[in-house]
Amino acid sequence: MTDDQRTARIFGVLFIITFLTSIPAALLFAPVLEDPAGYFAGGGSDTQIYLAAFLEFLLIISNVGTAVVLYPIAMRRYKTLAISFVAARIMESVFIASGILFVLAIVALRHEAPEAADVAVSLAALKDLSFLFGPGLIVPIGNGLILGYLMYRSGLVPRRMAWFGLIGGPLLLIGQLGVLFDLWEAGSAARVLVVPEAIWELFVGFYCAFRGFRRDSPILSSEP
Repeated sequence: MTDDQRTARIFGVLFIITFLTSIPAALLFAPVLEDPAGYFAGGGSDTQIYLAAFLEFLLIISNVGTAVVLYPIAMRRYKTLAISFVAARIMESVFIASGILFVLAIVALRHEAPEAADVAVSLAALKDLSFLFGPGLIVPIGNGLILGYLMYRSGLVPRRMAWFGLIGGPLLLIGQLGVLFDLWEAGSAARVLVVPEAIWELFVGFYCAFRGFRRDSPILSSEP
């Protein structure tokens, strides 16, 4: 196996890990975010929240990892796109990290200031906003447009599939902007508009993890 193909498989595995960590974390966080006052009243498990926080910590590592491992290959011809993808992943991870801190602050308040249920509601709202501005608004640009265009130009994956990123990114961005400006609820139109982007990211992860990069991609024959 060449170094480039080994990199492809690491890239794909890290992309799959982002799904395996982000989705369970969101489910585990749901009780405290949907009813922070009820959590304060003793209706939630701290262990569950700590596990979700740990999963999102792993999500941050895998997020940045996808960009870092791809960078040496992408920079051979598309240095601006390579740097942009790294920057987008870092910014997304900053928002994810802030969300972790908001939720852990709720846990701390529950034990140190059990009368501060109103503060917990505010912290839960901040966690939601951190998700909206991080995975919600940055992912469509980073994973959709930047990575989609990079993969389309480089031919590292089949170009017809890269269109899912190029189309899915703007659709997801529209969906999240609609949520931001109260045009619709987060669970309505936004869920429909996320489908092409989700297909794109799943495809990239599994294709690269099991097939590697396309061997006839011109970027693989370029000297670093």
